[in-house]
Amino acid sequence: MLGRANFVALVGGGRNPKYAPNKVIIWDDAKQKAVISLEFHSTVKAARLSRTRIVVVLTGHVHVYQFSSPPTRLHIFETYDNPGGLVAMSARTLVFPGRTPGHVQLCDLSSGNISIIPAHTSPLAAITISAQGDLVATASEKGTIIRLYAAQNCSLVTELRRGIDKATIYSLSISPSSHRLAVTSDKNTMHVFELPARGTPQSPSSRPSSAMSNGLVGGDNRRWSLLGKLPLLPKYFSSEWSAAQQMFDGGGRAVAGWVSEDAVVVCSIGGMNGQGEPRWEKFVLVEALGGIGVELLREGWRRYLDND
Repeated sequence: MLGRANFVALVGGGRNPKYAPNKVIIWDDAKQKAVISLEFHSTVKAARLSRTRIVVVLTGHVHVYQFSSPPTRLHIFETYDNPGGLVAMSARTLVFPGRTPGHVQLCDLSSGNISIIPAHTSPLAAITISAQGDLVATASEKGTIIRLYAAQNCSLVTELRRGIDKATIYSLSISPSSHRLAVTSDKNTMHVFELPARGTPQSPSSRPSSAMSNGLVGGDNRRWSLLGKLPLLPKYFSSEWSAAQQMFDGGGRAVAGWVSEDAVVVCSIGGMNGQGEPRWEKFVLVEALGGIGVELLREGWRRYLDND
């Protein structure tokens, strides 16, 4: 959906799709009709809209169009195999997988120029870009490390550790003012990380972090920070741990999105064979007991599909 405008990008899916899965339909809700149709030779994996661009993601390519009627194709970019349709967009920058596993391409939407970030050595699982377009967050299929980069010069800002065991990262979401990052995974857990000042690279051990055990900023994680300053120790000890974490109850893939700087919603699609229901859950960040750090509290939830 294009912000709060009346345009919605639709792609067919499910058992009885209304539209073909190789088409993108731009629906004008004010006119209650389709106003643009784009057809491709393979299944569409994702679509994004801005006020000036239509972006369509296929398994191995990203197509960029001028948002006009009829639309004009501006660019085609080749990517590594991208079955999940990974893509993120700010007003000026488009982010998508590179042609090498683990690499990220940043496209300047005005000029079409491309910058490359060699973010990981294994294929990407999730990417996002901040609303201001200044920060890019990435995670690989290993799911243990999230890396944060400055979009302006592709430099590493900090490295964040979700955990020590492998996980499938479902989503990454940067808060409206770029101060926090929310991460959801197949562990049915959301982690929230405090981010450094925008565009300011820093060592992961240069500020206090949260304890891995309870998700609060406290003494246990300061111990990791001190150990990270010692030579010859594994990189594990210097990684930045989350400021807070909380389990969510919805099943299946779950996507996080910020509604304010202190509130985030997790929307779950529901698991296979009844393993968890589709629901949205709202969490708020509050000061932890004792005034040290923050914690995540569930403020409300609702089931949004009736399967009966």
